[in-house]
Amino acid sequence: MQPSAEQIDKNRLPKHIAIIMDGNGRWAEEQGQERLYGHFHGVESVRNIVEGCAELGVQYLTLYAFSTENWDRPEPEVTGLMSLLVDTIHKEVPTLNKNNIRLHVIGNRTMLPQNVDNELQEALEMTAQNTGLNLIMALSYSSRWELVNAVKNIGLDVQSGKINPSEINQDTLQQYLATSAFPDPELMIRTSGEYRISNFLLYQLAYAELYFTNTRWPEFRKVHLYEAILDFQNRERRFGKTGKQVKTSPL
Repeated sequence: MQPSAEQIDKNRLPKHIAIIMDGNGRWAEEQGQERLYGHFHGVESVRNIVEGCAELGVQYLTLYAFSTENWDRPEPEVTGLMSLLVDTIHKEVPTLNKNNIRLHVIGNRTMLPQNVDNELQEALEMTAQNTGLNLIMALSYSSRWELVNAVKNIGLDVQSGKINPSEINQDTLQQYLATSAFPDPELMIRTSGEYRISNFLLYQLAYAELYFTNTRWPEFRKVHLYEAILDFQNRERRFGKTGKQVKTSPL
């Protein structure tokens, strides 16, 4: 029997779900098509999963859309991806507004073509007043880039006297990350059967539950999302404590 939304305990939802959307290219090649064919069909999965998270009441959804390393892929694929991105953003903004979804972007936007960044900025401004699901696109993003950037900015603020080095702690670093406005993910999903984090939210995933599925991203749908959430709800999250401590601690 396939899992359904009704089986999910809405009081124990992960507040923040992060997804590595893997397998578009391989799925396309399995269909005898060019890799861009998979990316095109992956957009439908994005729509479906965003809708599923909004329906359930998930507050934050981060999608790993394009890493800084992806710039090294063949030029036709990168160019096609950027074109698809602009077209998708332009078409999806009305739907985001209709569903009260606010768009955010994390990553090195200086690497993006100007037309892509302009389209992104317009979408960010047009959805800024929405109060439902926060949809965070990790675009031209890598965690090592993020951490290096955070350390540089902390160093500059130490140099200017804004920060006392002896007072730097975990909270300080968190404030300089690209995700400073969001809670850390509680559930990370990776599709397509790879068991890696691939430079994605390395600091933020410290205590996330990791879920891996063989399903390629273009075939990932709400039923797969429900399966991942149900798996999450069946786990005991200890955060370094013993199982006994967790069971006896007050809610």
